[in-house]
Amino acid sequence: MLEQLKKIVEEGQTALRQAVDLEALENLRIQLLGRKGRLTQLLHALKDLPDDLKREAGRAANEAKARLTELLAARQAELKRTRWQENPAVLADPTLPGRPAALGRLHILNQTLLEIESIFNSLGFAVAEGPEVELEYYNFTAMNFPPDHPARDMHDTFFITDEVLLRTHTSPVQVRLMERQAPPIRAIMPGKTYRCDDDATHSPMFHQVEGLMVDVGVSFTHLKAVLTLFVKRMFGQEAVLRFRSSFFPFTEPSAEVDMSCVKCRGRGCGLCKGTGWLEILGAGMVHPAVLRCGRIDPERYTGFAFGMGVERVAMLKYGVDNLHHFFENDLRFLEQF
Repeated sequence: MLEQLKKIVEEGQTALRQAVDLEALENLRIQLLGRKGRLTQLLHALKDLPDDLKREAGRAANEAKARLTELLAARQAELKRTRWQENPAVLADPTLPGRPAALGRLHILNQTLLEIESIFNSLGFAVAEGPEVELEYYNFTAMNFPPDHPARDMHDTFFITDEVLLRTHTSPVQVRLMERQAPPIRAIMPGKTYRCDDDATHSPMFHQVEGLMVDVGVSFTHLKAVLTLFVKRMFGQEAVLRFRSSFFPFTEPSAEVDMSCVKCRGRGCGLCKGTGWLEILGAGMVHPAVLRCGRIDPERYTGFAFGMGVERVAMLKYGVDNLHHFFENDLRFLEQF
């Protein structure tokens, strides 16, 4: 067997020198090292050797395989150099300018979020942030949710323990901000939130922006003025708002805020289901119980709060009909923005 290995290497070396192109070289590689190649067939015969010869024969076979592989790589590099010299067009010309790298861009949700922040920054609102893994106290109790409120149930909230959860809104940041900062307070709270929900208009993870303003004499009129300015800057001066009475545990009075349909401008269409209005956010005056949890005297100070979904704003602004498009990383969709 040792003689056979030596012969395969010598004949292979001669054949490699005679290979005139890369195709002939590949055929030679298959003949020598392929699954049915000469060396491979010889390796299969090792199992039939006596035990005292197997080790020496195995070492010689590995050396032969390594030698042939080395010779193949060297001849391949030589043929490529020759091919380039004889016909430079077959390979890339290194003297030509390179292809420009594609520029990255902000995700559509980041674009929308930055635009929202920019508008409220111009109105004097700072940006505050808080933890996404939150205590039940800040997420529910401090926001005036009663112990039997359905939002506490497992079908709505991702609980980690009985006292720790993934926040279901960015409202906990409001209480944390009030605890550490005395009025006047004027801030927005952007961030990720989590709920057990998943369909064309909902996602288990989504983004919210909430706002808070607390000071002496803050009224519902101030809330309407701020939100009207925001919507007109975000969706155009022709946008019209309406406020509908609603209920939230953390605000009183509370309102659902609608704007005129971005598609039909109030005339009625399929998007607004013929009503001419689209729900855009929720808002209201901060409940006195929430102010107390934030260590603020409700007898002296009042405040308003509002909240909106960033995905909802982006869908209305850019005409996106399925929220899942934001998270599927399809460049055909993302590169439109």
